[in-house]
Amino acid sequence: MKLIRFGTTGNEKPGIQLADDTWIDISAFGTDYDEDFFGNGGLDKLEQWLKTNQDKCPKVDKKTRLGPPLTRPSKIVCVGLNYAQHAAESGMAVPKQPVLFFKATSAIVGPNDDLILPKGSEKTDWEVELGIVIGKKASYVSETDAVDHIAGYVLHNDYSEREFQLEKEGQWCKGKSCDTFAPIGPFIATKDEVTDPNNVDLWLKLNGETVQNSNTSDFIFNVQEVVSYISQYMTLLPGDIISTGTPFGVGLGFNPPKYLKPGDVVELGIEGLGTSKQQVKAYQK
Repeated sequence: MKLIRFGTTGNEKPGIQLADDTWIDISAFGTDYDEDFFGNGGLDKLEQWLKTNQDKCPKVDKKTRLGPPLTRPSKIVCVGLNYAQHAAESGMAVPKQPVLFFKATSAIVGPNDDLILPKGSEKTDWEVELGIVIGKKASYVSETDAVDHIAGYVLHNDYSEREFQLEKEGQWCKGKSCDTFAPIGPFIATKDEVTDPNNVDLWLKLNGETVQNSNTSDFIFNVQEVVSYISQYMTLLPGDIISTGTPFGVGLGFNPPKYLKPGDVVELGIEGLGTSKQQVKAYQK
């Protein structure tokens, strides 16, 4: 299944994107895509419910805004420097263990919502990433069992303000958590829809020019490894997102570096997970 949420900001309803790309409203199912849904067999229950109710579900106009495809999770855990070529362009050593940081869930927006440059920002950067959506509570999970704890996968643009992240003292979260810095979607693809998340193409364009073009086969730590590793240090709850890192081609890696400015258009996609587009706008009070 492909899970969507649609409607105005703060008033999104749950839906499904069908195989023919039609959107349907499944509000009658009675629950949103939240921690309770993922943690209590919601995907299986929804699949059964659709067998007898799908034809009764209203169609959704494709001009309708898409919101984030799940409600705000307990956390977004990000893996830094998880592609060897990205570590090189960042001037950093290839990590021996996954580098972890948090991204505030208040940064989450819909896939095609505007990116608002933070107040005073001069170094906002792009990062196309594969997101893992947790489907079952995970604590001290082995790599062998990691996939059992995954609900699905989602496209994420891990926007980063490099001055806030790297030039100000403290943790990376300052450069990662600004409002609008986590557009996710257009949909969550359940794990049965993605044959091998460790071998999918991903790309990003800036104003029509391809700047990132890679494949998750270049992971330093693959999907199973990062789920297992993170679960050794914290409990992952249903609906939590793990963002698995970005390939080479970020603005920081250009010579000289290239950063976003008002009027820019960022488009990105992952094989099997759809595409998204953000218009860049300046911060206004």
